[in-house]
Amino acid sequence: MSGPDPETKMQFLFALRSKGVTDARVLRAMEEVDRGLFVKGLFAERAYEDTPLPIACGQTISQPSVVGLMTQALEVRPRDTVLEVGTGSGYQAAILAKLARRVYTVERHVRLVREAGKLFRELGLSNITAMLSDGSHGLSEQAPFDRILVTAAAEDPPGPLLAQLKIGGIMVVPVGQSDAVQTLIRVRRTETGLEYDELLPVRFVPLLEGLGKDGN
Repeated sequence: MSGPDPETKMQFLFALRSKGVTDARVLRAMEEVDRGLFVKGLFAERAYEDTPLPIACGQTISQPSVVGLMTQALEVRPRDTVLEVGTGSGYQAAILAKLARRVYTVERHVRLVREAGKLFRELGLSNITAMLSDGSHGLSEQAPFDRILVTAAAEDPPGPLLAQLKIGGIMVVPVGQSDAVQTLIRVRRTETGLEYDELLPVRFVPLLEGLGKDGN
């Protein structure tokens, strides 16, 4: 598995920094995880551009700078247990796995879970558990979580996920009424309630209930 050439990698990291990804641990994780392994077919040669790309099941792999900013906003610590809702290609989970003690990632499309799980094994990322599940309900049997990252947009931060966040925990989620206008929100759970920060405008696929159709 050969990664990008040094110049491509340098340009990639420069693009991340120029968009505001400055956390040294996040940048190191994104340098270590080869995005090219998570992009298939026609789009593989564009893996190191700062752009979202299509993947199977009508989903996308997010723009690297957005992945970086979401990861940075999550403030992952080395001993944290993280829940990711929406495995997709597995790229975001692989980066989280470099930063956290344990990552649980849930996805509603069986094909994506299977392909991502295979990649995690090939990369030796044994601290990721990928599961077929309706992410809108979280993962109550493993809750509570130190950090929750949602990679699909909801109209409001989902109640079941907020309930699975530890006191002191952080959730990062895109929120918006439409596909066109969404805002990345950071929610902190405190002793007295929830604190919300608006971070940046984003565009994500909607957070849907239920599992994908068989074969997807």
